[in-house]
Amino acid sequence: MITICYPMLGDEPMVTINVRRLDEDVVDRLKRRASSNNRSLEGEARHILQSAADDDMAAKRAAFLEASDWLRQKTRGRKQTPAEVLIREDRDHGHRDNF
Repeated sequence: MITICYPMLGDEPMVTINVRRLDEDVVDRLKRRASSNNRSLEGEARHILQSAADDDMAAKRAAFLEASDWLRQKTRGRKQTPAEVLIREDRDHGHRDNF
């Protein structure tokens, strides 16, 4: 179970995550890893979570770039209408953004 709390510290909310039922072996390995990186256990856990989140965003970015490259190759040589022209035509026909 993970519990997430949002206590306020000044103007910034700080997130607290409690991880329950973690094997002692995992904790021991995390402590050794933290020590070898000159970090506290909490600092090491924070670093691991940040790295995992960054890796996820990097994978999404890579997938997006791959898909956009594929689309660019498939539409190479075709006449493209600029987005601002399409938006203007849409608005001239009475359509509005409802965001």
